[in-house]
Amino acid sequence: MTAAPALYQVAISHLRTTPRRYALRHRTYMWLIDPDRPPELPRPTRVLARFDPRDHFDGDHPSVRAGLDAFLAGHGVDLAGGDVVMLTHARVFGYVFNPLTVYWCHGPDGALRCIVAEVHNTYGGRHCYLLHPDGSGRAVTGKEFYVSPFFPVDGRYRMRLPEPGDRVDLTVHLERDGGRPFTATVRGARRDVRVRTLLRLALRRPWATLAVSAAIRLHGIRLYLRGLPVQPREPRESRKPHQPRGPRPDHSTPENVS
Repeated sequence: MTAAPALYQVAISHLRTTPRRYALRHRTYMWLIDPDRPPELPRPTRVLARFDPRDHFDGDHPSVRAGLDAFLAGHGVDLAGGDVVMLTHARVFGYVFNPLTVYWCHGPDGALRCIVAEVHNTYGGRHCYLLHPDGSGRAVTGKEFYVSPFFPVDGRYRMRLPEPGDRVDLTVHLERDGGRPFTATVRGARRDVRVRTLLRLALRRPWATLAVSAAIRLHGIRLYLRGLPVQPREPRESRKPHQPRGPRPDHSTPENVS
């Protein structure tokens, strides 16, 4: 299992191929942590990295790990105390934007049991996909959640989510009608968790999660102005789960600008 905690300086890329080709690339940073043992930072830097259980699953559990275990139990999976690492964005100055959080879940023997991909949308909704990947981290699952205003809820996701090491290299394809109209990637290099490293990343990418959210919304507006039709949400997709307290912007996902 990959050692945590770690920082990853990443580039997030989105490519839409139909009906109009559109691409974007955004640089930011993400955290790989053990949800049982989140990093302990010096007090002055804690505003740059907060991991709040209200930001994950239904927001009603005392810890992120408790929320994960409850989700897995609902699907008949028991890790029997095995370790978990999660790749995510932290709250920065009280704000968070988490389009995709990935959990690599291991059994007591250290073997990978499953992966959970947690997706948030711009309407405050959340959905988790339970994946049973092959040896290279590849898995396929049906799309069950309204994410982008430009795609209906159909098709399937083909994901490649190998556990991060010295590098992180994740790919999510949306497949519809035999094609791949959208692809998102997360790629970058590992950095040790040091105060100076965190400060350098925070200075380069101030208000990192808020900046990503603003960029995605801007690109979404551009697509709308170019004539891409908005797909209406079905009633079952418009319901919102428990909304955590405290300041936070709406969430979005890798599809939101595609």
